[in-house]
Amino acid sequence: MITPKEPNVGQTIRTLRNQQGFSLRDLSKRCGLSINAISKIERGENSPTVSSLHQLASALGLHIADFFRQQTNQYAVFVKASESTILRSDGITIESLGSGLPNQQLEPFKMIVAPHSGNVSEPVAHSGEEFIYCLAGRLEYFIGEEVFVLEPGDKLLFKATQPHSWCNLTNEPAEVILVFETNRNQPLPHKIH
Repeated sequence: MITPKEPNVGQTIRTLRNQQGFSLRDLSKRCGLSINAISKIERGENSPTVSSLHQLASALGLHIADFFRQQTNQYAVFVKASESTILRSDGITIESLGSGLPNQQLEPFKMIVAPHSGNVSEPVAHSGEEFIYCLAGRLEYFIGEEVFVLEPGDKLLFKATQPHSWCNLTNEPAEVILVFETNRNQPLPHKIH
């Protein structure tokens, strides 16, 4: 049986925060999360939500994929199924599908949204573009005032600077491929997925 490894996101956040010379208080002010919430994430007592990851990445001037990335100077990244990194929080499972290229601008993930889960109460917006491909289930995506219902085979591409959110209102999990296109010269999401 293949058991994907879970990244130590808390330790990575602490390391990146210290490298940039930020105290917990500094990072809290920059990202809008409480000092206590950040501290618990760093100690591994709480798993960050996708939204929290976006806020932390933006405050640190990073991309969300940086929390999953292992240091490398490779020009090709091959990930065995047994080496996948997966993060679970609040009914959402995110698997990094590849990271580690120098100056990487595409951030691919597989996201599984549990029944009756989503981030509708916390719409996000960030630089770049976003692409969604529905593999299974049904997921409602809200972009601005529009609602897009994604079912297997449906695709959605949009400018990620627009506030967007999603939810799974069904009794079955929804599974999508999610790809962020970002610009390394601009900070990533103001908030996070």
